[in-house]
Amino acid sequence: MQFQRKQLSNQELLSIYKALVLPRLIEEKMLVLLRQGKISKWFSGIGQEAISVGTTLALEEDEWIMPLHRNLGVFTTRKMPLEKLFKQWQGNKDGYSKGRERSFHFGSKAHHIFGMISHLGPQLAIADGVALAYQLRQENKVAVAFTGDGGTSEGDFHEALNVATVWGLPVIFIIENNGYGLSTPTNEQYRCEHLIDKAKGYGMEGVQIDGNNVLAIYDTIKGVRDYCIREQKPYLIECMTFRMRGHEEASGIKYVPKDLLEEWAIKDPISNYENYLLAEKVLTKSAIENIKKEIKQYIESELNKAYDAEILIPDTTEEISDVYAPKTNNNVLLIESNQQLNADGQWVSAVGTTKEIRFVDAIQQALWQSMEQHPQLILMGQDIAEYGGAFKITEGFVTQFGKHRVRNTPLCESAIVGTALGLSLEGYKSMMEMQFSDFATVGFNQIVNNLAKIYYRWQQNADVVIRMPCGAGVGAGPFHSQTNEAWFTKVPGLKVVYPSTPQDAKGLLIAAINDPNPVIYFEHKALYRSVSGSVPEAFYEIEIGKAKLVNEGTDITIITYGAGVHWALEYQQQNKNISLHILDLRTLLPLDYSAIQYAVSVTGKVLILHEDSMFGGLGGEISAWISEHCFENLDAPILRCTSLDTPIPFNMDLEKNYLAKSRLDECIERLMSY
Repeated sequence: MQFQRKQLSNQELLSIYKALVLPRLIEEKMLVLLRQGKISKWFSGIGQEAISVGTTLALEEDEWIMPLHRNLGVFTTRKMPLEKLFKQWQGNKDGYSKGRERSFHFGSKAHHIFGMISHLGPQLAIADGVALAYQLRQENKVAVAFTGDGGTSEGDFHEALNVATVWGLPVIFIIENNGYGLSTPTNEQYRCEHLIDKAKGYGMEGVQIDGNNVLAIYDTIKGVRDYCIREQKPYLIECMTFRMRGHEEASGIKYVPKDLLEEWAIKDPISNYENYLLAEKVLTKSAIENIKKEIKQYIESELNKAYDAEILIPDTTEEISDVYAPKTNNNVLLIESNQQLNADGQWVSAVGTTKEIRFVDAIQQALWQSMEQHPQLILMGQDIAEYGGAFKITEGFVTQFGKHRVRNTPLCESAIVGTALGLSLEGYKSMMEMQFSDFATVGFNQIVNNLAKIYYRWQQNADVVIRMPCGAGVGAGPFHSQTNEAWFTKVPGLKVVYPSTPQDAKGLLIAAINDPNPVIYFEHKALYRSVSGSVPEAFYEIEIGKAKLVNEGTDITIITYGAGVHWALEYQQQNKNISLHILDLRTLLPLDYSAIQYAVSVTGKVLILHEDSMFGGLGGEISAWISEHCFENLDAPILRCTSLDTPIPFNMDLEKNYLAKSRLDECIERLMSY
């Protein structure tokens, strides 16, 4: 192993050594604690310390790093208090995640370290978002993301590298090639000769280096960082190394040939660097022993402090309240209705000038005004720039706000959701348009595991709105017509809204963009140009989590949302002998239980109407809640009127038969007969 000090002083070489030894000695102590049952799990990075330490030392302290399981050196080199790290690993409330996360699944905004999820690949796109924020602010910084040889097989690897190259982002992607993805060797992971060969396919530069040579890593990252900032381009680095322990301790290493372990033991990053420092007369053997002794004493001292931590006592109220980041009062006009009675008993506008506009125009107006209100708001989606989006909602935006804020994306939903989250780390807001809600499946992991859980896990908010054009009625078939809100309403940490009128469409979208939490915003395609209404021209919010009574009645309560509201109102117009009490939920997560309870009490007969299919639909959850909390108010069984439990067909006659609307009359007649 050839070390080249270049311009590094003796003191700098010594500092690098201390940073390198610290995570090794911590790990050795953690393995003892694991055997003693004092921690539950450990992912060892023994043998790979040089990559984490060398990389972190080469960066500025306020540049974001996206580490994985075996990057303890990132955390220690960023000088995170060891006492608090121990508390984290013990599952103590005073750790970095209040006991809610294990080992390295946590982050710290103060240290610019992002908390990983177990799916590995999604880390990479987060770096794209952070780098985009640096670029938008014209800051000379890079973002760094780690992955393993196994992680390069994931689609997220491809998506993140492709986006970084297409957008010209200053990101350093580091592959820690340690020979195995758990027990699967690299010859069963890929067929290219070297992983670095993939770089050219994305149009980026790359280099393979010795991942056990801390000086080579430090020097390479320094140079690559300068390149990424100067050229505004990404870079791929493959670090050849080896994992001397199991994927995690319980899995062991029986699958690793003995001669391979012996070969890599000779290449140990710490012992080789020690020998180099001895040869350079930077250190003596006694000095090395003293350094290790001091570090071990420091570890024991910090560990003893962690042992004194108070026992975690679960607080259910706190657990629930920490699912969402608190919304600050931004003094935005909040309205329930744009009409109010004056002294003469006449209805007048409560919020100034109003205009009759279509549903689609209300969404466009909300986006336009939000772009004016929030200079840090970025719009992203397929074809949303010059083309204006599949439904022309962002037509004209790029001329007014520029391509740096209205961004066409490659076809890679997962990476763009991840990029949106990365932007949030640096204080940006983002709106991503799923071209159709059906396409959310290929970004599902980022939505439900990264966006939704991040605040609960380590108090980092995700200021992201995902617009979801959805719904049938336009003969678009099984892959462009779903109303798939139930996939998301069971995910704590998300907010899900689904407006039915232009006024609500505008107010709820503005509220979603103003909210610091991830909001899934469903907009029904069939309503775009078929529904119009009076909408205030002002910048206003409709409160998320607040249902709306759209029709008072005495016979049957219909609880619905989206297109279902219009089906119910149409039925009421055509059947005036029946009095319907119609509640528009508007927000599906969190639900307005008070409004539901009152609506049930008015008639005692409840019909839950939604376009989604019945099994697993939101109506089942609402029905269960009513049964548990409003049973005394019921005069009949709760009925659900839903679409068929089939995919949505293309043929218009088949589609009409599929939709819940075709069974609405039958359901109402059944309830009226009680």
